[in-house]
Amino acid sequence: MKREKTDYAIQAVSHALDLLEQFGAEVSDLGVSELSKRLRHEKNYTDRLIATLEGRGYLEQNRATHNYRLGLKTLEMSRTYVRHGGLLSRARPVLEELTNACNETSLLAVLKENFIVYLHAAESNQAVRIAPKVGSWLPAHSSAAGKVQLAHLPEGARGYTLSGEALQRFTPNTITDPEHFRLHLKEVTLRGYALDLEEMDGEVRCVAAPVRDHDGWIAGSVSISGPAWRFSSERLERELIPLCCQAAAEISTRLGYRAGFNLSETALG
Repeated sequence: MKREKTDYAIQAVSHALDLLEQFGAEVSDLGVSELSKRLRHEKNYTDRLIATLEGRGYLEQNRATHNYRLGLKTLEMSRTYVRHGGLLSRARPVLEELTNACNETSLLAVLKENFIVYLHAAESNQAVRIAPKVGSWLPAHSSAAGKVQLAHLPEGARGYTLSGEALQRFTPNTITDPEHFRLHLKEVTLRGYALDLEEMDGEVRCVAAPVRDHDGWIAGSVSISGPAWRFSSERLERELIPLCCQAAAEISTRLGYRAGFNLSETALG
């Protein structure tokens, strides 16, 4: 008689996975007591699970709150999945076409807490161009790629970013006031794209649009970056914003997104 896969389940492993699954878009930071309550385990047992997962890099402690959040190992595994399974393979050819169309560097990024991580870059062949390192992290609040993803997070998941603690100033154009930033994100949501007008670097401008998965959730963003002197307001409106939004919509379609038939309330512009 064939045994069901559940017959082979190891209880401790299941408990560890249950613990990891408590962290999501709406809750990214949890303490031992709250985790014990959610999992209905003794606090001592939860402590042991946390210590094991923290030792392997799947959890890390937030020094400010002493609570726990997902660690870098989970990001590494998700990047491996993305690289081999979905987003990157579908986005790469679209990014190449986008760069060919505007001869500026196009990028694919995902959001990790208060940062964006670049997964792929299709570089321009211009002598002066943006050449970010794949795998590099940038603060989300000062980048178009980050703002367009933050704008579509549930309000509760933006708490730390909007608290002001994470709104570091890099140039005179960086938005550092929490209320101003909150209103700015609402504008981004309505427009369907975000701009970085020399907010991270005084000589660089960017435009970014959201990429959605088959359920309508934000899977990442597509952006076009270049020297500020080539990204005039006229060129942004006439050429770069439409191209970026079209590329993001194309990748979303390849991921199975269909406007009007998905969970998300905001369709691509």
